[in-house]
Amino acid sequence: MFTMIFYLRMEQDCKTWKLPILPILDGPSVEIFKHSNHRLIWLTIESKLLTHNRGYVKRVDNGIFKPLGVSIESNKFSIILKGKLIYGLFKKNANSCQLISLNQ
Repeated sequence: MFTMIFYLRMEQDCKTWKLPILPILDGPSVEIFKHSNHRLIWLTIESKLLTHNRGYVKRVDNGIFKPLGVSIESNKFSIILKGKLIYGLFKKNANSCQLISLNQ
């Protein structure tokens, strides 16, 4: 089973969420769940076999983000993602999220 991990770099660590799948641009909402924050070192790892048979991680994308309005500490927020593959308005509301084209 695959699980996507979504990191947002903050000053001292990465805000972290788990998703069963990546949202498709202008597609339906997908589930998203808050996870404990991760260390900044995870932003530099391309791929790694985890200890204790917990699996394997591989980076899918990286880039920058810009918060819009409320803090990402909120249960509902929007950010602009500018990655190499993932680009758009990312909207999180409780336990769902959606990726929306910036051209709309």
